[in-house]
Amino acid sequence: MTLKHRSEEAEIMDDLNISGEVIGQTLRELDIINRRLGGNQISLSAFRKLLKSHKIRSVADLGCGGADILMAMARIAKQKKHEVEFTGIDANQHIVEYANQHTRKWANISVIQENILSDAFRQQQFDIIHCCLFLHHFTEKQLVSIFKNFREQARVAIIVNDLHRHYLAYHSIRLLTRLFSKSYMVRNDAAISVARGFKKSELISILEQAGITNYQLSWRWAFRWQLVIKKINPVPNQHRV
Repeated sequence: MTLKHRSEEAEIMDDLNISGEVIGQTLRELDIINRRLGGNQISLSAFRKLLKSHKIRSVADLGCGGADILMAMARIAKQKKHEVEFTGIDANQHIVEYANQHTRKWANISVIQENILSDAFRQQQFDIIHCCLFLHHFTEKQLVSIFKNFREQARVAIIVNDLHRHYLAYHSIRLLTRLFSKSYMVRNDAAISVARGFKKSELISILEQAGITNYQLSWRWAFRWQLVIKKINPVPNQHRV
């Protein structure tokens, strides 16, 4: 695995029919990984800033998994006394069922089955569209189309939190999951996800092809990209590494 180019190897998670206990085990482990390695804070810090500067009434989390980030966002909104409706979207019905059960105590969170490439989804609008560890599942051509659609769907901003393809990240997560994971999906998919992640130049190229110029792209620990695309009150491009 040279990591020079994005891998096209499929992940087990790409099988939309995957079901059973592995779903719960995998989603619980992913939540632990994201919290302990600081991944969730990349999304939450961007959400806090947007909540402070804009009137946010709706948030969609694409590829929401167990909806743990949605619950964290809902806690922030509640603390700040903002009324926000959160919608989790996942193409796997078994994951949707898990997430709805997981968020049952939150009246302002709903999780639905939807394919983001469908015409039905493209007609929907939200104030914020959020994607965490989701966009690396798509090809460059698909991503250009997806971002073009996002421009029309997001009224305020788009938040992307995804992986930096790097040899240290690849080998570290491969070792950690082999040692500690009980989920065969996590053990298989974690390193592949990194291999399907992005170099900075690749993300910039995708955004340029999609006609997006108003964004902030930052490198964050641990080997993540935080991308915030704003639709209101444009600011100059900022690239920080």
